[in-house]
Amino acid sequence: MPLRYLNGFDIDKLKKETCDVIVIGSGVAGLYSAINLDRDLKVLIISKETLAENNSYLAQGGIAAAVAEGDMPEYHFEDTIKAGAGACDEAAVKVLVQQAPRDIEMLCSIGTNFDRNPDGTLTTTREGGHRRFRIVHALGDATGREVFDSLLRECKKRSNISILENCFAVDIVSDPKGCKGLIVKIEGEYRYIASKALILASGGVGQVYKNTTNAAVITGDGMAMAYRAGAELTNMEFVQFHPTAMYSTAAYENKFLISEAVRGEGGILRNTEGKRFMPEYHEMAEVAPRDIVARAIFTEMRKTGSPFVYLDVTHKDPEFIKTRFPNIYKHCLKEGIDITKEYIPVCPVQHYFMGGIRTDLWGQTNIKGLYACGEAANTGVHGANRLASNSLLEGLVYGRRCAEKINSTVAEVNLEQPEIQYKRENISAADTSGIRESIKNLMNDHAGIERNGKDMSMALRKVNEYIALLEKDSLDSPEDMETLNIAYIASLILKGAIRRKTSIGSHYRID
Repeated sequence: MPLRYLNGFDIDKLKKETCDVIVIGSGVAGLYSAINLDRDLKVLIISKETLAENNSYLAQGGIAAAVAEGDMPEYHFEDTIKAGAGACDEAAVKVLVQQAPRDIEMLCSIGTNFDRNPDGTLTTTREGGHRRFRIVHALGDATGREVFDSLLRECKKRSNISILENCFAVDIVSDPKGCKGLIVKIEGEYRYIASKALILASGGVGQVYKNTTNAAVITGDGMAMAYRAGAELTNMEFVQFHPTAMYSTAAYENKFLISEAVRGEGGILRNTEGKRFMPEYHEMAEVAPRDIVARAIFTEMRKTGSPFVYLDVTHKDPEFIKTRFPNIYKHCLKEGIDITKEYIPVCPVQHYFMGGIRTDLWGQTNIKGLYACGEAANTGVHGANRLASNSLLEGLVYGRRCAEKINSTVAEVNLEQPEIQYKRENISAADTSGIRESIKNLMNDHAGIERNGKDMSMALRKVNEYIALLEKDSLDSPEDMETLNIAYIASLILKGAIRRKTSIGSHYRID
């Protein structure tokens, strides 16, 4: 069993604040849940660093929704189920696809500037695993940033919503009756924030891996807090590796994503010998589901002995490329590559997490008063492999549903401060930065695109040794606490992957 709390405390001696609902996370899921909460509820949004430090802000491709002529939620459902390799919760997927148009409409109503056709209809594109053009996008390849900005503007209009930046969420406070609030560290001081409900929208697990597209703040904190509080975490073995991050030799640099929409608009994958290879692996070629494309690239890299393959858009109209993918074009140009004339070196890296805190169709966990949405949650919609551009969508649909459930039940909840004195003896001083680096390497090498039981068991033993060291350490800085969170999540991923003997979706065993 993990530590219940990262640090010892007497709740009566902590500085105390109160609110109705705490939202941990300033990405799309967190902000959208906040604006859907009743305006008479006092809502506090907590951001670990500045508000824009989240994965939503980095999202390029768009949001999947059956809004185009000729498309239907039933078609979106079929594509989602197929991409998820048969491991999706069909009821959760039905909610997702049927309610998607509603949430796109709400975003439009608050001023989200989606790209539009000359006739005013939403422009749609296609991405991996989709049989139809159904991805709505904004500012070409800056959908996440535009949606985030519009949601933040709306939050700031609401007098009932407060935002606390540079605040580290340490632990969920609970008793047998349910979730009671949160211990945070801000400005070097520990505080207790009491609440009637808590929404975990804290993102994924990117920094558990050496190479990731995720923001540096994404260290699995929300999932680790929920785990320590007794929440159920499921499907932890399902880690998605995006096929096309820009190849870089820089160590531990977060990798720049080359959106799946580039392939959806006709980009071609070639090995370093210039040969197009995806038609040999799948009938949908470059727009096959992500797990298939990532493994195909991995195989081609092994065949040629190269650490990357190429993505080719040189056959496309240069003005179209510059307009459709302005940020990708500018970033690559800064790296010395004119993508209208030269191939882009790409490779698969960790990108998304399908597992997480298990919830029902309303975002409720097994702990009363604790909700989860977005990448931190396992609603069941993604199965073993997320369909492209269903991530922002899930954050919207289930973030709203968390809010709706809280709106209908929060009046029944009384603010009660639990009587907690938690003692913890610190008897060692671990090298947390060295441990973090070692775990990231272990996960990259042994819990990646291809896996085998022997190597994963070795990695798990090592990670568990680190956990034993860290649990005895004086974890006072956020960086130290993040390291133990990373270790817990790495251990759960490895345990899940070892238990699942057969390959499915993103979980591919070579033994």
